[in-house]
Amino acid sequence: MPLENKTFVVTGATSGIGLAVAESLLRQHASVIGVGRTADRCEQVRQRVQAIGEPGGRVAYLSADLALQDEVRRLSADIADTLGTWGHRHLDALINNAATVPYWQTLTPEGIDMQWAVNHLAAFLLTLKLLPLLRAAPTGRMVVVSSGSHHGARLNWEDLQSRRHYNPLKSYGQTKLANILFASEFNRRFATDSGLRAFAADPGLVNTDIGLKSNSSLAGAIWSWRRRAGVRPEEAAKGILFLAMDPSIQSSPDVYWKSCKPKAPSTAALNAQAARQLWELSAQMCSVGR
Repeated sequence: MPLENKTFVVTGATSGIGLAVAESLLRQHASVIGVGRTADRCEQVRQRVQAIGEPGGRVAYLSADLALQDEVRRLSADIADTLGTWGHRHLDALINNAATVPYWQTLTPEGIDMQWAVNHLAAFLLTLKLLPLLRAAPTGRMVVVSSGSHHGARLNWEDLQSRRHYNPLKSYGQTKLANILFASEFNRRFATDSGLRAFAADPGLVNTDIGLKSNSSLAGAIWSWRRRAGVRPEEAAKGILFLAMDPSIQSSPDVYWKSCKPKAPSTAALNAQAARQLWELSAQMCSVGR
């Protein structure tokens, strides 16, 4: 699919699935803004991929610590400035891919659990800050990368950040459940805006280094073994790209997808009341309008 004059933002785009998504978009001559945590790593990747999309597409890499809400707000302004420099007045798709799984609970400087901050709140806040640019696109898409790990998870409203009983995998599953509920509520709130659509992608088990970044050497060793059974990031990227680009699904009622096909999420992910409650709480935590 030719993507000249199309614009995409991809978070977590310096390695793994996010990098594979960015590279694929550039090969189709889209303009891509990748997001990474450190400026040095962003510049390294930008130099590596900048020639892929030539002559049609453009590429920029912006650094931001997505665990910090002030950084997310700054990032949204930097994205708008970059698009303006390129002469683009809209954003065709935002792909919220960034995630983290610390083995030992870590709190951000803002006092928020790291998983909750990066895996859910960052996607929520960045999406709302970029909403005017998505609305300006003919068919604006928001894709959030969820996981099959959401099955069996429940939102513990008394302890959403797992402060009392932190378990890294349970906390991860809860954030991935939140991703699906967020996408569902996004569609409900903007149902009258036919140009907007949100999807949650399940990439399956993927051979990435996410588990190697854990703050536990044992957890890193286990992931190093387990990830060998996963698909390559380029394979997982296909389903995400499908959700970000394919015109045939613009009016689809399905929110959760895997390998370019709709898939039934867990019962908890279908709870409309929980989706509304999560949105309200997330808006409060991010100090944004509801």
